[in-house]
Amino acid sequence: MRLLRRLAAERGRSFAYPGTARAASEEIERLLDESKSSRAERHEEERAVREAMSRRGDAAAVGDKEISGYGSSASWGGRP
Repeated sequence: MRLLRRLAAERGRSFAYPGTARAASEEIERLLDESKSSRAERHEEERAVREAMSRRGDAAAVGDKEISGYGSSASWGGRP
Protein backbone atom coordinates (compact mmCIF):
# COMPACT_ATOMS: atom_id res chain seq x y z
CA MET A 1 0.00 0.00 0.00
CA ARG A 2 2.88 2.34 0.72
CA LEU A 3 4.10 1.96 -2.87
CA LEU A 4 0.64 2.67 -4.28
CA ARG A 5 0.26 5.81 -2.15
CA ARG A 6 3.71 7.05 -3.17
CA LEU A 7 3.15 6.41 -6.89
CA ALA A 8 -0.26 8.08 -6.79
CA ALA A 9 1.14 11.13 -4.99
CA GLU A 10 4.05 11.45 -7.42
CA ARG A 11 1.69 11.36 -10.38
CA GLY A 12 -1.08 13.48 -8.92
CA ARG A 13 -3.56 10.60 -9.16
CA SER A 14 -5.88 8.72 -6.88
CA PHE A 15 -6.50 5.00 -6.70
CA ALA A 16 -9.01 2.57 -5.30
CA TYR A 17 -7.68 0.34 -2.54
CA PRO A 18 -7.22 -3.04 -4.18
CA GLY A 19 -8.93 -6.07 -2.72
CA THR A 20 -6.46 -8.62 -4.10
CA ALA A 21 -2.77 -8.85 -4.86
CA ARG A 22 -3.62 -8.99 -8.57
CA ALA A 23 -5.64 -5.77 -8.36
CA ALA A 24 -2.74 -4.12 -6.50
CA SER A 25 -0.32 -5.19 -9.22
CA GLU A 26 -2.63 -3.77 -11.90
CA GLU A 27 -2.88 -0.44 -10.06
CA ILE A 28 0.91 -0.30 -9.70
CA GLU A 29 1.36 -1.00 -13.42
CA ARG A 30 -1.21 1.65 -14.31
CA LEU A 31 0.53 4.25 -12.16
CA LEU A 32 3.98 3.32 -13.43
CA ASP A 33 2.79 3.83 -17.02
CA GLU A 34 1.98 7.46 -16.25
CA SER A 35 4.63 10.14 -16.08
CA LYS A 36 5.42 11.90 -12.81
CA SER A 37 3.96 15.32 -12.14
CA SER A 38 6.40 18.05 -11.29
CA ARG A 39 6.38 19.41 -7.76
CA ALA A 40 5.15 22.73 -9.13
CA GLU A 41 2.22 21.03 -10.90
CA ARG A 42 1.20 19.19 -7.74
CA HIS A 43 1.48 22.37 -5.67
CA GLU A 44 -0.63 24.33 -8.18
CA GLU A 45 -3.30 21.63 -8.27
CA GLU A 46 -3.47 21.46 -4.46
CA ARG A 47 -3.78 25.25 -4.30
CA ALA A 48 -6.57 25.24 -6.89
CA VAL A 49 -8.49 22.56 -4.97
CA ARG A 50 -8.13 24.44 -1.67
CA GLU A 51 -9.31 27.66 -3.32
CA ALA A 52 -12.31 25.96 -4.95
CA MET A 53 -13.29 24.34 -1.67
CA SER A 54 -13.09 27.64 0.20
CA ARG A 55 -15.46 29.29 -2.30
CA ARG A 56 -18.08 26.56 -1.87
CA GLY A 57 -18.58 27.27 1.80
CA ASP A 58 -19.42 24.78 4.47
CA ALA A 59 -22.61 22.92 3.55
CA ALA A 60 -22.47 21.03 6.84
CA ALA A 61 -22.69 24.18 8.95
CA VAL A 62 -25.86 24.73 10.95
CA GLY A 63 -27.87 27.64 9.57
CA ASP A 64 -29.39 30.41 11.69
CA LYS A 65 -32.96 29.22 10.95
CA GLU A 66 -32.22 25.61 11.92
CA ILE A 67 -31.93 26.18 15.66
CA SER A 68 -33.78 28.20 18.24
CA GLY A 69 -32.69 29.23 21.72
CA TYR A 70 -29.20 29.58 23.12
CA GLY A 71 -26.70 27.41 24.98
CA SER A 72 -28.13 24.42 26.83
CA SER A 73 -31.70 25.44 25.95
CA ALA A 74 -31.05 25.44 22.18
CA SER A 75 -33.16 23.06 20.10
CA TRP A 76 -33.67 22.25 16.46
CA GLY A 77 -35.95 24.81 14.91
CA GLY A 78 -37.16 22.66 12.06
CA ARG A 79 -36.15 22.16 8.47
CA PRO A 80 -34.03 24.77 6.65
